[in-house]
This record gives sequence, C-alpha cells and structure tokens, in this order.
Amino acid sequence: MATTPYPQPPSRAFLDTIQEITQIYSSLPPRPSIEEIEAATSTLDTLNNVEQTKLQEINTMVLFQSHQQRKEALHLLQLDKMFQTFGDLIQRASELVSPDEDRKIKKLPTLYEDVVNYEKEEEEEPQKSQDFEGEKGSLVHKPFLLTGDGSIEKLSLMKVATVIENCANNKDTVLELRGKLVDQMEWLPLSIGKLSDVTQIDLSENRIMALPTTIVGLKALTKLDLHSNQLINLPNSFGELINLIELDLHANKLKSLPDTFGKLTNLIDLDLSTNDFTHLHESIGSLISLKRLNVETNKLEELPFTIGNCTSLTVMKLDFNELKALPEAIGKLECLEILTVHYNRIKMLPTTIGNLSNLKELDVSFNELEFVPENFCFAVSLKKLNLGKNFADLRALPRSIGNLEMLEELDISGDQIKALPDSFRFLSKLRVFRADETPLEVPPKEVVKLGAQEVVQYMADYVYKRDAKLLPLKKKRKGFWSWFCSIFCPQQE
Repeated sequence: MATTPYPQPPSRAFLDTIQEITQIYSSLPPRPSIEEIEAATSTLDTLNNVEQTKLQEINTMVLFQSHQQRKEALHLLQLDKMFQTFGDLIQRASELVSPDEDRKIKKLPTLYEDVVNYEKEEEEEPQKSQDFEGEKGSLVHKPFLLTGDGSIEKLSLMKVATVIENCANNKDTVLELRGKLVDQMEWLPLSIGKLSDVTQIDLSENRIMALPTTIVGLKALTKLDLHSNQLINLPNSFGELINLIELDLHANKLKSLPDTFGKLTNLIDLDLSTNDFTHLHESIGSLISLKRLNVETNKLEELPFTIGNCTSLTVMKLDFNELKALPEAIGKLECLEILTVHYNRIKMLPTTIGNLSNLKELDVSFNELEFVPENFCFAVSLKKLNLGKNFADLRALPRSIGNLEMLEELDISGDQIKALPDSFRFLSKLRVFRADETPLEVPPKEVVKLGAQEVVQYMADYVYKRDAKLLPLKKKRKGFWSWFCSIFCPQQE
C-alpha cells in the first residue's frame, strides 16, 4: 500500500516573499469603490471629448484665418494675371491694326509694377510728414489709411507683406508697425528676412506669437522693439542678429531664451520684464557689452553664476521676482551703479557686494533680509539705500554704515531696528531718512520727524555724551586695578 508523501514545509525565501507582499499590500491606500472607479472613467472620457472639441475649435479657427488671408492673396494674384492677359490681347490687337512701331500700345504694367510705380511717384513729391524724422531712408507709411472714425486702418498679412516688399525694394532703414497689425495676425510674413538694410524695427503692441526663422536675414538690425505681444519663444536663429544694440521684449509670454542668445555680444539694452522666466540661460554671461538689464516682474528663482561676466552692466533691475539670494559673482560687476531687487525673498546679501565700488543706488525693500554684511559698507559711492519693509527680519544696520559718506537717502521703514549704530553720525550728506513704523528708540521718534540731519546730529551728541560719562569710570577702574596689582601681583626683579 502506497503512502502519501508528507508535504515539504515552505522554504524561508518563500515565507519572506509572502511576508513582503503582505506588508506592501497592507501599506496601500484604501481601494477605490466601484462608484469611484466609474466616476474616474467618466471623467477621463469627458476630458478626452473636451480636449478633442477644443482642438477641433482651434483647428477650425486657424483654418478659417488662413483661408481668409489666402483668399486675399489669391484674389490679387488672379487680378494681376487678368491684367497680364488683357495686356497681351491689346498688344496683339494693336500690332494687327497698326504695324507702325510708333503707334503700338505699350504693354500694360502688372499689378505689382503699378504699386511700385505709385510708390516712386509719391516719393518724388514733397513729404509733408514722416514717422521717423531725420532718419535717412525711413519708411513713409502711405498705405495706412484712416477709417471713418479717424482711427488707423490695421494691416492684414497681405498688406504687411506688401509693405515689406516695398521697404526691401526702396532699401529703407526703418520699419514701424507699432499697433498696426490686425488682431488675427499672429505670424509675420517669411519675407521679412529680405529687409537686409533695415536698422530699426518696431513691431510692438500687436499680437505676434512667433517670429519666422528668416529673421536671420536682418543683418543690419540694431534696434528691435517687440514689447506687448504674445511671443512664447524665440527661434534659434535669433542669435544671428549680431548687430543688435537695443532689444525690448517686455510684456510677452517668454519662458526661456534660445541657446544662441549669447552671440548678441553688441547688445547694450535688454528688457525682459513682465514675462514668465523662471531662470536665465547661462549664455547671458556672454553679453559682454550689456549695460542695462531689466528682468522685473518674472518668476526668477535665481540668477546664473555667469552674470558676473557681464562686467559692463551699469543698471540691473530684478524687482518682483522670487529670488532667494544673489550669486557671489555679482561682486564682479564693478561698473554697476543701480541694483534693484524690490519685492523678492532675499534673506542675505552676498559678501562680495562690497566690491561694487561704483554702486550708487540699492533697493532691497520688501524682502526677508535678516542682516546686512559689514563689508557692504565698502561700497562707498552709494547715494540711495532702501532697506525698508523687511519687517520682522532686519533688526540692525551694519556698525560701519558711517563709511558710506556719500549716502543721501536711507529708508528703513517697517523694519525692527531699535537703535542706529554709532557711526551713523558720520553720514554728513544724508538729506532723506525714512523710518516709518520702525520701533526706533535711539534716536527717539520725535527726533526722526525733524529730518535726516537732525538725526545725524543727535547721534553725534548721543555718542559724545555717552563716551564722556564712560571716561571717568574707565579711569577709576584703571586706578583700582593698579592698586590691586601692586599688592597682589608684585613684579619679579
């Protein structure tokens, strides 16, 4: 009779695996109910339908706009073709009727030739007004007609393309289309790359979303104004505009700069304010000619260390961002005269800030500043200093603030400073001192209300009187210790 084999006990590894699976299972969140599963499925289906619907709406809108703009262009091309056809017919008929060469009817000009001839005739007449007075070869905007209510008629894509063609043919140096494009126009004609002679372009206050890559053809461009548009990014070819000196991109929707941006080594003025930047590309450190940088009202959390390479900077505005600190490399900006970081989250200033020997204005108000480093007082050219509204964080000024002998304005409003340092008495040129809502005890509020120089004089008198009281006490202490040491600490011969 066969016996049933006794089952082998499970191995240790098997038991450990089961235990681990059980622990993982028990750590899972509660399992969704059937109703929750059905609701989640329904939500996903709804969102998918909404997404498809919105994409279809956008697609329809874009197709409609493209159709309308294409319709205008096709109409003009067909009209031109019609003129050419009738011109050829008239030419042939005239040859049949009268073969005399002198009596032949000349070939009719095409539509494009009509436009060019009209422009040339207009240029021969005295110009009563120009948009850019004193600019040689500037573009006179004859196509901009007034509507019935006196406002300027805005230009469609086709009309802008015509303006660009005329501008290129006439070798104009200025193109001014500020607020002159129809609202539906979100892209520029590719032909803008033909403007190789243009040095200044103003396309501000429109609704442009993107720039064509053909802008690489704007070789002579030195000034470009694109503020108050809908730009999301810049093409990589933007870095080829190597002659740019002034660039205004404020009030757009930019989040980053192209990698080639560092090629703009002749750039002097750069305005990136009121965009969506969370960081600046490291290539910004290659802008060695940059003198004025405005990055106000963005979402910057930090500055790249390479900012220290922009040694020509004289003005840097970083207000209304989310900066928690400034890089130590900022101490390399020895030409910097104005630095504003109003309304950020800065807790301390870099120790290298004292190297800014030409700094004349510093605004660190509305931050979380806890203290100001002593070596900051080596910035002896400072004339205007705003440390106000750091609320409960800032409790004292640096002891050597008296080194800032050129200081004319000082604001410590809304801080928690109770006493001014002794060296405050050396600020002989101070003419404005604000300490509203600051719990000052030395000097008292009554003196602060009298004005800046009264505060300086008070501190001078305060230190003098205090030291005068301490002097006799020091002498008494010195006599006592001399007597004590003579008795208990005899000198060895």
